[in-house]
Amino acid sequence: MSDLRPLLVLFALLALLTGGVYPALVTAVAQALFPSQAEGSILVVDDQAVGSSLIGQPTISPRYFHGRPSATSRVPYDSSASGGSNLGPLNPALEQAVAARIAALRAEDPGNAAPIPVDLVTASGSGLDPHISPAAARWQLARVARARGLPTEQVGRLVESCTEGRTFGLLGEPRVNVLRLNLALDRLQR
Repeated sequence: MSDLRPLLVLFALLALLTGGVYPALVTAVAQALFPSQAEGSILVVDDQAVGSSLIGQPTISPRYFHGRPSATSRVPYDSSASGGSNLGPLNPALEQAVAARIAALRAEDPGNAAPIPVDLVTASGSGLDPHISPAAARWQLARVARARGLPTEQVGRLVESCTEGRTFGLLGEPRVNVLRLNLALDRLQR
């Protein structure tokens, strides 16, 4: 029993530190330094939560920009099932999925003969990416402008205003948050 007591005390102490003190400390620091992100980066319109700027959402209407395809199982953009498809570039299932996505994009905008940016037909590693490249947004620009009855130039300016630069000016690539862009489109036509 004398050998067991120090082990139980150490176990209780580590459980308290790693299961209580550390998470509470990290949560307090996150709430103090990054309150929006710590709360999930929820976007609110008319006192109604419409989504998170950190998680992609499915859009099927031609009036909206489409995000990257989701690789989550059961339902698209399921944050509890985050993960990529794990299909290699030569896997026939991936080739079929990409071909189907290309066909769907071409059917939705048959007049657009430009090459389709890769991020419109492949999922991200998490399957939840809320961003697309500026090229992917520009590829959809004419369709969205036509569906909304807006001048292409006006929608193009909106895409440019919603384009985020590299993080800290050097990390990552420029990107467009699809939910923020679609909400800006709705605000434009109120």
